[in-house]
Amino acid sequence: MHERVTSPQPAKPTTIGFEFVRALAAELSAGNVDIPSFPDVAVRVRRVLADSKSSMDQVTRVVGSEPALAARLVRMANSAALNRSGRVITELRTAINRIGYNLVRSASIAFALAQIRNANTLAGLEHHLEELWQRSTRVAAFSYVLARSCSRVNPDEALLAGMMHGIGKLYVLTRATAHPELFADGATLEGIITDWHAAIGRAIVENWEFSEEMARAVGSQDDHGRIEPDGAADLSDVIAVALVLAAHSADEAALERAIEDVPATKRLGLDAAKTDTVLRGCADEVAALRSALAG
Repeated sequence: MHERVTSPQPAKPTTIGFEFVRALAAELSAGNVDIPSFPDVAVRVRRVLADSKSSMDQVTRVVGSEPALAARLVRMANSAALNRSGRVITELRTAINRIGYNLVRSASIAFALAQIRNANTLAGLEHHLEELWQRSTRVAAFSYVLARSCSRVNPDEALLAGMMHGIGKLYVLTRATAHPELFADGATLEGIITDWHAAIGRAIVENWEFSEEMARAVGSQDDHGRIEPDGAADLSDVIAVALVLAAHSADEAALERAIEDVPATKRLGLDAAKTDTVLRGCADEVAALRSALAG
């Protein structure tokens, strides 16, 4: 269990909120990170891709066991954002070969989030889950284009990190359904999510055996004052700036102010003018990537 999940105390917690957070910390410390209503196929995809001994045939069989996910991957492989050659493919195995395992992971997470929005067991959370879905696809798309155009970070890993950045929020929300009193006091639930989602997200990313760099990026996403030695921008920088773009891209004045407050923009070589250029230049690509993730 990551230290930041077990050690910090939320500011002035209510009794209900404190007990809820303590229960979450105990679950995560024990390695229990199952997410209610998370589609089984997404879990199996994660596991088969985590096994270095898995063959392409095994991966294809697991993905192919869920026709909706398989169809999503084929459409993604043929999307304007990812099909640079323009050659249309119809076979799942070829689609997986074209987009690579990181994008298969991203597609399975996107599929899972889309399915969770309609889960009967999470009734009452529709607004929260829809907002998380929309934000995750925006952040993922911006992460991809920032990694490709402003850094040496692997764009596919950046896309996956963008899809995973909100997994801590999802974990809190799905656990909160057993505590309806938290919804009666919306401020308590929002406070828990704000204070804990990044550390919980990091613990989940680590438990799911994704890269340490991705775990750092998810865990430090709200640390806008993060100071790093001079050098090349990393995945944490990409995610931090993608979050800013996702939140403020429609408000030029707010975006300009936000950029000044996030040191990662400088490590990516961005100022207000270049950010505007990047936004204009990547608008179609961001839209195409979000469409691909939506399936």
